[in-house]
Amino acid sequence: MPPGDTGECAERDGLPSPTAAASAASLTSRARGNVVLGFLAATAMAILSELATEVFIPITAVIGIAFAVVQWVLVSRVKLSPAAAVAGGGKNGGYGDYLIEEEEGLNDHNVVVKCAEIQKAISEGATSFLYTEYQYVGIFMSIFAVVIFLFLGSVEGFSTKSQPCTYSKDKYCKPALFNALFSTVAFLLGAITSLVSGFLGMKIATYANARTTLEARKGVGKAFITAFRSGAVMGFLLASSGLVVLYIAINAFKLYYGDDWEGLFESITGYGLGGSSMALFGRVGGGIYTKAADVGADLVGKVERNIPEDDPRNPAVIADNVGDNVGDIAGMGSDLFGSYAESSCAALVVASISSFGINHDFTGMCFPLLVSSVGIIVCLITTLFATDFFEIKAVKEIEPALKKQLIISTALMTVGIAIITWLALPAKFTIFNFGAQKEVTNWGLFFCVAIGLWAGLIIGFVTEYYTSNAYSPVQDVADSCRTGAATNVIFGLALGYKSVIIPIFAIAVSIYVSFSIAAMYGIAVAALGMLSTIATGLAIDAYGPISDNAGGIAEMAGMSHRIRERTDALDAAGNTTAAIGKGFAIGSAALVSLALFGAFVSRAGVKVVDVLSPKVFIGLIVGAMLPYWFSAMTMKSVGSAALKMVEEVRRQFNTIPGLMEGTGKPDYATCVKISTDASIKEMIPPGALVMLTPLIVGTLFGVETLSGVLAGALVSGVQIAISASNTGGAWDNAKKYIEAGASEHARTLGPKGSDCHKAAVIGDTIGDPLKDTSGPSLNILIKLMAVESLVFAPFFATHGGLLFKYF
Repeated sequence: MPPGDTGECAERDGLPSPTAAASAASLTSRARGNVVLGFLAATAMAILSELATEVFIPITAVIGIAFAVVQWVLVSRVKLSPAAAVAGGGKNGGYGDYLIEEEEGLNDHNVVVKCAEIQKAISEGATSFLYTEYQYVGIFMSIFAVVIFLFLGSVEGFSTKSQPCTYSKDKYCKPALFNALFSTVAFLLGAITSLVSGFLGMKIATYANARTTLEARKGVGKAFITAFRSGAVMGFLLASSGLVVLYIAINAFKLYYGDDWEGLFESITGYGLGGSSMALFGRVGGGIYTKAADVGADLVGKVERNIPEDDPRNPAVIADNVGDNVGDIAGMGSDLFGSYAESSCAALVVASISSFGINHDFTGMCFPLLVSSVGIIVCLITTLFATDFFEIKAVKEIEPALKKQLIISTALMTVGIAIITWLALPAKFTIFNFGAQKEVTNWGLFFCVAIGLWAGLIIGFVTEYYTSNAYSPVQDVADSCRTGAATNVIFGLALGYKSVIIPIFAIAVSIYVSFSIAAMYGIAVAALGMLSTIATGLAIDAYGPISDNAGGIAEMAGMSHRIRERTDALDAAGNTTAAIGKGFAIGSAALVSLALFGAFVSRAGVKVVDVLSPKVFIGLIVGAMLPYWFSAMTMKSVGSAALKMVEEVRRQFNTIPGLMEGTGKPDYATCVKISTDASIKEMIPPGALVMLTPLIVGTLFGVETLSGVLAGALVSGVQIAISASNTGGAWDNAKKYIEAGASEHARTLGPKGSDCHKAAVIGDTIGDPLKDTSGPSLNILIKLMAVESLVFAPFFATHGGLLFKYF
């Protein structure tokens, strides 16, 4: 070790355990660990070769992309031009099947033209908003990339000399300056991939919405297949592109890093940071946009004017449908991509300082990517069950079909995980555990991944129970509307709080079992297990907004009420599955952020996070407050934007002659502009709060206080996110339960326009920003702060804690 490198850094990282130990004990422990590693390397080899790994991962990604293209081609066969529709004919082309309009004497040509016009307006509005949002986000991305380079480059004074490795002091690693450069490149890669994922998802959804509407004329089964196939295009494109970009980045970085896998995978964490930072702006910006339009449209249209949802006379109706695509599709796509990227990065960082990295076992290192690769194949098979193997023939079969997707994918994935664990991992290996090396078996790691996978399913079904109108919790909320909006709000809040209990227990059990088996690596792969069926999860998630848009287009095009009933049934099932998807996202975010937290604590040299220490405790209590501050900012942003929207919609109804009679034309563009301007302006403060907090706390107060902030935000944020999402979902489906009138009980509460229904609409309106803005954004908050802290850990460990150093 060169002179001058034996100071604080060596003292911090040389200890083999979180507790203080004598120098001799430290050397003995390290020597014993090296003997164990050598023994394991010599006696336990994986079956899957390095070459097979290098072929399998990109091949599965290509298969996933090819499958997405096939699904898109099948959706594109539904034509939006009347001439093509007539020419198509036959059972599977055009509109040769029996159509409701034929029975009711409606003009088929005009219906198709109207659908095409509305679809074009929605697509143009969504594209325009994302272009505007991405311009602002691009500026942020450029500035933050410079910040990453300057902060990490300054760790060693921008030196270009090799330095002792953080975890292996007897070896030399690449200069900090180049680690800063490659971390910056990884950040930009993750950010661009996240933006592209969201944009492609939006384009696919706006391409499919009108086609789903037209297919609903033939039957609910055909409409379901069109919507689900469109969702699958997004799911497989995102899962496959996220995997292949990460894999290419790893191999490209290897060309420079060579055997320095510690530095290689530390720089790769920038990929997760880039993905999640873009997801934050996508979720917050898109959420503010969609809910401002939704609240404005509902309050004036439904409550004040007593006109149906998505009525073309409502000036906010186009903005509302645009919002479904920029918030629920583009924002959600970026969000789940961020979760996938961060869970992979957390696992890779820990693996790089375990036996996989020390022995340069490439197949073992790539285990997280192999799990994701198997997930693509499993999800491909699972999707065929919904689109090809079974046919939806009745409305009541929609929700069970979507639930079967979750069950089938989880069951098949369990088998897939077992096979890839057996093939890719040696029988025994060691995992880094806060300075020591913990011996783990391959089947132990299988249980870690599997428990995350099944915990996700449990969280999904609990979420469904509390948000589906097929069960008593939502029916009780609907019943409470008899006495007005106040009791509806009280019952909905109580439901949300209660819905937290079982998911938290599931997460807690996953954490305990995974950590007991394989330390922080176990938690990281448990999160990966929960996200391993991301392609199916995204397909189900995207299906909901596509169906919602399809219903809106049917209403605006003046199509039969029977078609609207079909699209409403698709939408109601989509609302429940969207809530399930949010449950998955929040559960995985908890595990991902904990794994990232563990990696940060190790990298920053924090021996133990002692909550009795004042430095840690002040961080803990401030961190627990941050989700409330963040939620307040996003909720108020939606409220402020909705206020402007309500005033504009009222103005148009009062001043445009013949608007209520249907002879006047509303000014849709002004409402779209209000949502766009408000969301762009209002997304900046919440984003700044999340991005700046780790930088300020780490620099001024140090790594101990920052570790407290991360722990507090994690514990608090998960609870609020689950509660907010489920409360909003329950209020939404309570409203739809009354509107559908499918049961005797529901009919006693309706029909639309009744006092009960108006109370339910108010509850739904309150829940909109909870379930679609604040709740989903909170899981990004806890992940993003953790991964940002990990990326900047070298800087915080070297230069952080300025206030405590000088005061």
